[in-house]
Amino acid sequence: MKLRACLFDLDGTLLDTLRDLAESMNSVLQERGVPTHAIEAYRYLIGDGVRMLVTRALPDHARDPATIDAALADYRRAYAAHWNVHTRPYDGIPELLDALVARGIVLGILSNKPHAMTVKCVDGFLAQWPFACVLGQRDDVARKPDPAGALEAAARMCVAPAEVLYLGDTATDMMTARAAGMFAVGATWGFRPESELLAAGAQAIIHRPVEVLSLLHRRSSGATIQS
Repeated sequence: MKLRACLFDLDGTLLDTLRDLAESMNSVLQERGVPTHAIEAYRYLIGDGVRMLVTRALPDHARDPATIDAALADYRRAYAAHWNVHTRPYDGIPELLDALVARGIVLGILSNKPHAMTVKCVDGFLAQWPFACVLGQRDDVARKPDPAGALEAAARMCVAPAEVLYLGDTATDMMTARAAGMFAVGATWGFRPESELLAAGAQAIIHRPVEVLSLLHRRSSGATIQS
C-alpha cells in the first residue's frame, strides 16, 4: 500500500533532547544526595515515559512510591525550566520535513513525553511545519508500545495504519509501529543502537533523515524492502 503519512517519535528522532533531559534529572538527584548519571547513560533511561525515567534514575533503595512521586514532581519542575537550553532538531530534520510537505505527505508526532511538554517542544522547535496531530503521553491512553496512540494518530491524519511510515529510535517505537500495522523504520542517530531496532522488528534502518524519502519512493513503486 502506498505510504501517505509519516508518524514520528519526538525525543531521539526529531529533536536531540538528551542533554536537557539528563541535566534536569541529574539536578534532582544531586539535590537528593544520590548518585547522578553520565549524560550518555540517559540514552537507556529515557523512552518509556517520565515516571519510568525517574524510577530508573533513582538508586534501588530509593524507588518506593512516595520517593518516586516526590522526585517526579521535582523533575517536572526542573525540566520545565531547562527544556530548551541545548535541545535542537537533529541535522537534516528540517530539510526532511520540508521535502515531505512538498510531496504532500501528512505529518504526525507520537511521544511518550507528557502531552503538554510534547506540545511545548513542538511549538518551540517545529512550529513551522503542519503536523496534523501532536500526541504525547496522556493518562487516558496507554503509552507506547501499546498501539492505541499510533492508531489514534492515524485516524487524526485520516489515513489507514498501513499507509503510515513510523520513524523512531527505540525498541519501543518499533514495537508500537508493528503492533499498529505501520511501516516500522529505525533511526540510528537517536538514543539506541541499530541492533536494538532490528531486534524489535524494524522493517528498515536509516542513518540520515533524508533516507526517509527513498523509502517512500520504494514503497510507492512496489519495490520490496527487507524486514
